Amino acid sequence: MTQAFTSLQLAEPIARAVAEMGYENMTPIQAQAIPVVLAGQDVMGAAQTGTGKTAAFSLPLLQRLLKHENASASPARHPVRALVLLPTRELADQVAQQIKLYAQYTNLRSAVVFGGVDMKPQTAELKAGVEVLVATPGRLLDHIEAKSAVLNQVEYVVLDEADRMLDIGFLPDLQRILSHLPPKRTTLLFSATFSPEIKKLAGSYLQNPVTIEVARPNETASTVEQRFFRVAEDDKRRAIEHILRERQIKQAFVFTNSKLGCARLARAFERDGYRTAALHGNKTQDERLKSLEAFKQGEVDLLVCTDVAARGLDIKDVPAVFNHDIPFNAEDYVHRIGRTGRAGASGLAVSLASGGNDNRLVADIEKLIKKSIELEALDMDTRRRAPERVGRGDRGERSDRPERGDREERRGDRSERDERRSRRDDDGWRKRADGGSSHAARAHKAAPTDPFFDKPYEPTAAGVQELPAWESQGRRLRKGASLNIRSRRNTAALFAPPKPRTEQSLQREAERRQALDDARDEVQCTAEHAQ
Repeated sequence: MTQAFTSLQLAEPIARAVAEMGYENMTPIQAQAIPVVLAGQDVMGAAQTGTGKTAAFSLPLLQRLLKHENASASPARHPVRALVLLPTRELADQVAQQIKLYAQYTNLRSAVVFGGVDMKPQTAELKAGVEVLVATPGRLLDHIEAKSAVLNQVEYVVLDEADRMLDIGFLPDLQRILSHLPPKRTTLLFSATFSPEIKKLAGSYLQNPVTIEVARPNETASTVEQRFFRVAEDDKRRAIEHILRERQIKQAFVFTNSKLGCARLARAFERDGYRTAALHGNKTQDERLKSLEAFKQGEVDLLVCTDVAARGLDIKDVPAVFNHDIPFNAEDYVHRIGRTGRAGASGLAVSLASGGNDNRLVADIEKLIKKSIELEALDMDTRRRAPERVGRGDRGERSDRPERGDREERRGDRSERDERRSRRDDDGWRKRADGGSSHAARAHKAAPTDPFFDKPYEPTAAGVQELPAWESQGRRLRKGASLNIRSRRNTAALFAPPKPRTEQSLQREAERRQALDDARDEVQCTAEHAQ
């Protein structure tokens, strides 16, 4: 039985924002988690992606933080009260946008900090004061060390996608961050799976948590149609395009296992006429955000990405997800296909296996989701098949290297053009030699010649050295010296040579020395007399 948000008795500013966003009934994770968080208890929640976890922890936190709401401009009146930690930049930015929408009619401030961008604007925002801080662990530690983030008044901590944070090695960072927080706080941990590592983390930092499981761990959404096809490696891209045409799919995620394969596959789709964007770890943060925004606005048909986009990204009405490469980790399969069929909508998840190692990976997925998987054959329209590549493509090159064959083709085209050009040039010179009437030959014959170059060589007479006109004018030949070297000039000495000493000068010097000795003796006698 579904529950309405009106039954939560949320404060008017928050209830108004929720109503404007079109929320009416709560999802299972929201119905179970929100009352527990409102009561101030720790939560350990497991829910599949796309079930509304963000609202499940954001709404009760904002409700409890309203007691600290104030309109003061002083940063001291706006310390960090709630900290939300997430594994990726895209997910942090998305959650921050959602929190900002929920709190738009309150005086509560929120900010987001993540890596890949300049720290200065983030530092300025933190120093102005925020009540809710959304962050990735690495960048938050940078701000803590720079003393721009002070966490000694934090009352609520949220660890979202905790399993993913542990997978990518954030456990030491989490431990350092949690050591800066007050021991008395409310901690909320949300994860798509409950692995032994997650349970150990919860046991270390949660106090008597309420465990909430709205779905069996690693269960996929029932609204997603899952299909597995056996396709040769070189035919995977063509298979995706065939399904897109057959199902009339306008937008989709396409997942690969490598950053290089992601970039190459995106370029291949672009050559086939699809509006495509690539999303992987080598992209700058600005490029990644722009790609996501273009996909949300419908300006991009296919978002080709690695697992950086497999967690938590909430893009509405995405009809399909394609696994061009079967994920190495079976749990990543659950997160990948969670990008479609969100919030009760239907979706399609297609995975392409080429045999070999892919069969083992499919078996791991089958074991994880506890569903039987059948590899189907895909009957594609052979008339639409792309022309075979030359060069390495004939030796069974992988489909994630399409541009190599194109380079071979372009190189072959260039060599043919060069050969034709050289033949054409040879023919032209041959015509000129045969007295052809080409324009170039006529121009060559009409060119005037200098009779000087037709004279035979005449050596100069022995012993006679003739100067060129430009050297003979105003110069005389000097024996043994180059004409290009100027003669040395007499220059005045910088210091005059010492003059010979006369008898008078010697006598004056002796008198001066004697006067100095007398003065020294007089000073010494005066000093002794004074003692």
